[in-house]
Amino acid sequence: MKLLETISSIAGKFFAVWVIVIAVIAFLVPAPFQQLGGYVTILLGVVMFGMGLTLKPVDFKIIATNPFPVLIGFVGQFTIMPLVAFLIATALNLPAELAAGLVLLGSVPGGTASNVMVFLAKGNVPLSIAMTSLSTLLAPVVTPLILLLLAGQWMPVDAAAMFLSIVQVIIVPIALGLLIRKVFPKTVEKSIGVLPLISVVAIMIIVSAVVSGNAERLAQTGLLVFVAVMLHNGAGLLLGYFAARLCGLDESKRRAIALEVGMQNSGLGVTLATAHFGPIAAIPSALGAVWHNISGPILATYWAKKPVVEQEEKAPVEGTEQAVKHTPIG
Repeated sequence: MKLLETISSIAGKFFAVWVIVIAVIAFLVPAPFQQLGGYVTILLGVVMFGMGLTLKPVDFKIIATNPFPVLIGFVGQFTIMPLVAFLIATALNLPAELAAGLVLLGSVPGGTASNVMVFLAKGNVPLSIAMTSLSTLLAPVVTPLILLLLAGQWMPVDAAAMFLSIVQVIIVPIALGLLIRKVFPKTVEKSIGVLPLISVVAIMIIVSAVVSGNAERLAQTGLLVFVAVMLHNGAGLLLGYFAARLCGLDESKRRAIALEVGMQNSGLGVTLATAHFGPIAAIPSALGAVWHNISGPILATYWAKKPVVEQEEKAPVEGTEQAVKHTPIG
């Protein structure tokens, strides 16, 4: 088990490298990976099940005790990112499926990788975890509604079917994870250290499946879409930070909200795009899985070197470091 935990730690630490490597290989030699597309939904369910195993009641405590920063982050997540995606898709005149895919990427909840980035950036980790949990649990309602409003001009949106998809691949696995943790707490605690490895492998397979299935289209439009994803992510990080600043939040909360707003659950984006818009629409989320895990560590490393001057919490929540180290990547 110790060996697996060590491998899992290394896998999580160099997650961005593994994703980039597998994406390049799948692009250059797509044939071996093209049969993996049918497993995308299952793999995302595995990642979300892992998230459920790591969640504790304390992760939701901040929502009840100090809801204002969570609300700011939640609103920023589901307004800044979809609106910026819509503006970028329009400005770059992206083809319909890619435009809808970019808006979809902006409409999904935050990814759990943001929790790790916030920890490294000396941000407010309990706030980040609470934001990820809340946005994920409310995604079945919020994500389809946003897409109905913003992506309907490019692609038909079946909000009811999308609601069911999100419940199946997000809510059910998380609920099962929470249940297993409650029934078998000691067993879960012993095995939780290997979850990052499972999540990293799952995300790598998802990315390889999407990239290999769209290798030809990526060769034609890949650069344009990658620029769109970079602009989208950069705007989310920047606007998330300044939204928190305008609301008078301290530096640790600004960093948490910036990373939470800017980093999406790209695995969910891939799954929903493939199921409801077509495989081409999954390209922005697949590229997002790569880019978010490059920009996130870069920003986290920069912030890690800058002290948090304005700090309301004098000490981190007990167990925070332990929890973040075991957070599945996604």
